[in-house]
Amino acid sequence: MLEITDNNFEKEVIKSSIPVLVDFYAEWCGPCHDIGIAVEELSKEYEGKLKVCKGNIDNNSITLGNYEVTGIPAMLIFKDGELFNSIVGLRSKKNLRKDIEEVCHDE
Repeated sequence: MLEITDNNFEKEVIKSSIPVLVDFYAEWCGPCHDIGIAVEELSKEYEGKLKVCKGNIDNNSITLGNYEVTGIPAMLIFKDGELFNSIVGLRSKKNLRKDIEEVCHDE
């Protein structure tokens, strides 16, 4: 999975031709690891329809501030360069799939 930083965020997320899910995490965050497994599985399931990226909160203070991310795990879903959905907290793989389907249903 592509690692997002403040430096490559615009190129990889905002200018992406397909929807993007950015999974913000921290190494010390247990729930982030739990949801990270589901995110990785879903990235394979939606390959070619959804770009999935990870962003360590310690390396993305500008992006976190721009999108008001104050808790983790946090996932931001973008479509056509715009924030489509913001998800904070632990979610089931089933619920994440529903969130992804909302943005990928017409792709």
